[in-house]
Amino acid sequence: MLELADISHRFGAVQALQDASLVVRRGTVHALLGENGAGKTTLMRVVFGLLTPQSGRVQWQGAPLRLASPSDALRAGIGMVHQHFTLVPAMTVAENVALGGRGLFNPADAANHVQQVAAKAGLVLDPHARIDTLPVGAQQRCEIVKALARDVQLLILDEPTAVLAPAEAAELLTWVRRFADVGNAVVLITHKLRDALAVADDVTVLHRGRTVLATRAADTTEAALAAAMIGERAAQPQSHSLQSVAPGSTTAAPADAAPPTRGRVLTLRNVSFSDDRGVQRVREASLAVEAGTIVGIAAVEGAGQHELLRLLAGRLAPTVGQVERPALVGFVPEDRHRDALLLDAPLFENTALRGAGARRGRMPWRALRENTAGLLTRFDVRAPGPDARARTLSGGNQQKFVLGRELAEQPQALVVENPSRGLDFKATAAVQQALRDARDAGTAVVVYSSDLDEVLLLADRVLVMHAGRLHEVAGDREAIGRVMLGGAH
Repeated sequence: MLELADISHRFGAVQALQDASLVVRRGTVHALLGENGAGKTTLMRVVFGLLTPQSGRVQWQGAPLRLASPSDALRAGIGMVHQHFTLVPAMTVAENVALGGRGLFNPADAANHVQQVAAKAGLVLDPHARIDTLPVGAQQRCEIVKALARDVQLLILDEPTAVLAPAEAAELLTWVRRFADVGNAVVLITHKLRDALAVADDVTVLHRGRTVLATRAADTTEAALAAAMIGERAAQPQSHSLQSVAPGSTTAAPADAAPPTRGRVLTLRNVSFSDDRGVQRVREASLAVEAGTIVGIAAVEGAGQHELLRLLAGRLAPTVGQVERPALVGFVPEDRHRDALLLDAPLFENTALRGAGARRGRMPWRALRENTAGLLTRFDVRAPGPDARARTLSGGNQQKFVLGRELAEQPQALVVENPSRGLDFKATAAVQQALRDARDAGTAVVVYSSDLDEVLLLADRVLVMHAGRLHEVAGDREAIGRVMLGGAH
């Protein structure tokens, strides 16, 4: 159905693709894997008409294909669902699907068209619902229906299960399989090797813009794919020292320092929180987090987990109830660009954001520079030095920097939101190991991840949040997933 041969593309000094190749067979699911920056999304943007390659050729159903825009791709029968949805929140499902069409807009006709397309595809979707009222799984179904409404034969899905509960992810992968089995094809960009091997017929791995592996899924393993993705033998993640460092110093605390204090560190007592519109996001939540433990929060988007974490971190005040927290609480938000970094400022100035608002007097810039240099070394942040702009770091190194900044003074508590979202295999392993090290050093850690597997991998204790309420669930992955979607526990 699709053949890409010797595709190269450069962004300034960065060679994003170098002679990359990909062959997608009709009636198959094709998994496209690689580290962050490997070129996966860039290659698919070529297929979708968002980029014109500087060399190489694209063939579609045996004939050369030249695309000037996504409109050309859609007319050819190629659709793409991006990792970050492109929906207009204030519009209905039918209005979003109709966007980009021609002629006079008729609301009734648009709604009927959505119902027909969704029913044919086996996707449940209310055409009259506003996007901003829908859970993330329904928003994703809307994105898929947008593509199917244009009669696409090849559907590109970029990290489609990243924000879905287990049951929703399984439902999506089942649909993907059905869509391919009737003679279409799907390219699945994913970091989840389990998803790739569960549903894919073929697998291609990119590394630094080059195709390094193309194989049938039945002929490979998770270990082989991981090794190809990182370009070396899969290794155990390194453990980085998280010992306390005083401001202005780069020397770690001695190994024989006093052991961390045990006991309750974070406590919620019947806490409720309502937002500026009066919507209750957290309902009568009670929670006690002990030192030296990781408490994992499992939830689907919109369940109130983001407000809960900010209450614990001291970024929000409860409407009702009490929050007890120590003086030093680290916080790693999920959107590091918006909430954790000044992208155009040097790293040493970003280090100064730790504890911002509490300092008095002159800023100790020399000490902050030295402290930042030590932080880069201890947390394996790949950057030229403290004067490097935050924007110039890769996503994984930005995340390690933010986490290192919050842990540098060994806080008594650490609240972390989606620690590895958007990170590749290697950076994810480093960040997860850093959280374990913090726990072992006595920090009370609360972590929410939209990836349930990550919650189960990290947490000593798992709580589920649904409709603003916390539930303790004794059971396996499937039981937790049911409660996430409102089932009994």
